[in-house]
Amino acid sequence: MRRTLQRSVGVCVPTLGPECYAVRPMASILTTVRDLERLRQIAGVLAVHGFGEVVERTGLSTLIPGRKRGDGARTPAGIRLRKVLEDLGPSFVKLGQIMSTRPDLIPDDILVELKKLQDEVPAEPFEVIRGQVERELGCSLSEVYESFEETPLASASIAQVHRARLRAGEHSAEVVVKVQRPQVQALMARDVDLLYWLAKAIVRSMPESHLYRPISLVEEFDRSVSAELDFSLEADNHERFTQNFAQNPHAKFPKVYRGASAKRVLTLEYLEGRKVYAAQRAGVSGELIAKRAVEIIIQQIFEDGFFHADPHPGNIIILGTDDAPVIGMIDVGMVGRLSPKMRDRTIDLMLAAVREDYGGIADALYAIGRPVHKIDRDAYDAEVTTLAQRYLGKRLKEIQLGSLIRDLVMASRKFGVEIPTEFLMLGKSLMTVEGVGKEIYPELDLLDEVRPYFMTLFQQRFSPERMTQDALRGLRRLGAATSEMPLQLEEILEDLRQGAFTIRTQQTQLESAADRLGRRAFSGMVVGSLIIAGAILLSQESYWLGGLALGAGAMYALGHSTRVWLLGKPAP
Repeated sequence: MRRTLQRSVGVCVPTLGPECYAVRPMASILTTVRDLERLRQIAGVLAVHGFGEVVERTGLSTLIPGRKRGDGARTPAGIRLRKVLEDLGPSFVKLGQIMSTRPDLIPDDILVELKKLQDEVPAEPFEVIRGQVERELGCSLSEVYESFEETPLASASIAQVHRARLRAGEHSAEVVVKVQRPQVQALMARDVDLLYWLAKAIVRSMPESHLYRPISLVEEFDRSVSAELDFSLEADNHERFTQNFAQNPHAKFPKVYRGASAKRVLTLEYLEGRKVYAAQRAGVSGELIAKRAVEIIIQQIFEDGFFHADPHPGNIIILGTDDAPVIGMIDVGMVGRLSPKMRDRTIDLMLAAVREDYGGIADALYAIGRPVHKIDRDAYDAEVTTLAQRYLGKRLKEIQLGSLIRDLVMASRKFGVEIPTEFLMLGKSLMTVEGVGKEIYPELDLLDEVRPYFMTLFQQRFSPERMTQDALRGLRRLGAATSEMPLQLEEILEDLRQGAFTIRTQQTQLESAADRLGRRAFSGMVVGSLIIAGAILLSQESYWLGGLALGAGAMYALGHSTRVWLLGKPAP
């Protein structure tokens, strides 16, 4: 589909070509009055909060003729951006929360403000929620639940949570029911379409915005929202975490009741416990909570490669007794995944940090990332070493591993090494757990806690069993390549026989070199002609004209030489 110039109710929507849809094939054409009204609202909010330049340069000013720009010169950009997102509603608040996890793209002063965004909205009326549950489950509320509290425990932009009790029978239990708001999927889809449109317009009209990669941020937001809107995926996440921690008595994930769940309704076991800070105030050891939380997140990341991407205090419930607390984790709609290769590279990074091997840190981080152009490895290594020494040179309890990872990621990006999103999510999870842990137990030393765990993982990685598996995998790949080689050679020989075999080379400097050679040849011809003309005129005793020709030749030659050798540009 293609967005074209649309005129509706006297408003002109700027044109975007087909390249706008490479990132979102399902984008809808902005022809409805509703979409135009939403665009007008976005443009108005941006203008009110001092982003009038963005409105002008993207062409959105046509939607709000006569609207004056807000005076935001005295207000920091971070505060103004936060107010824009809050005024535009839940979709934009969620985008801001995604942006707050990207320290590699967003400046610190803006990150501070984005972290203040709260995803809280008024609750839907109970009758609306009842209708949603009954439509999704295909039966009346009373057939599934013995009781269902009308007042929600929590209310967010996508869903709200109610406490209930399943009807007596095989699965009778106290539960919580997460119910998706009606129409939220359509509303989110509309806003995502508009965000893609706006991001593309910003990139096209404001080249300096490439630094913040707006389209990439919207793509990440799109993936996140799509996953959160499908509660069956969250149910799968709960069950996978439960399976991964079946042998760990210190962790608990709520059970999923599939018979009372659907794509937009999720029924989970109710975890009776206390929040982190309340448990500490009640006498539970902060040290024990912090160390067990670290143990759980480390297993999730480095052993399972499947981790909770948002382990803030609101998603942690302390169960069990005061002497033997159990860490309960909820709201696992947003998770991170690490491939075995990424896990190995991340373990290399962590082990280098534990050993204070600065060269090893630089090598591991380079292996994790993807260089977008040739980089100066000496300068890169020196930058990474300086940052690592700044953190690892402190006393153990003062070391902040999460902050170290954040700054290393920012340094890598400065040198043109792109870090994968999953590694950024890993860093955010570690920073969150470490931050909460140090609040309740200031002596927490994350590096000291993870050292024995990483040593065990390192030994397993180079165990005979693991090395044998890696060798067999390599042999299988080699065998597959060997079996395919005769067919590939046959295709090459057949192309040679038919005269269809071609070799293409690309010399990026050839065109500029030819252009430079042509300009110099032209300059040489001009200077030579002037010298010859001057000599002939002098021989004819036309001293004034001859001297003028020789002087012009000398001046042209001097000017050309100056341009070439001092400015590095060929003369025109």
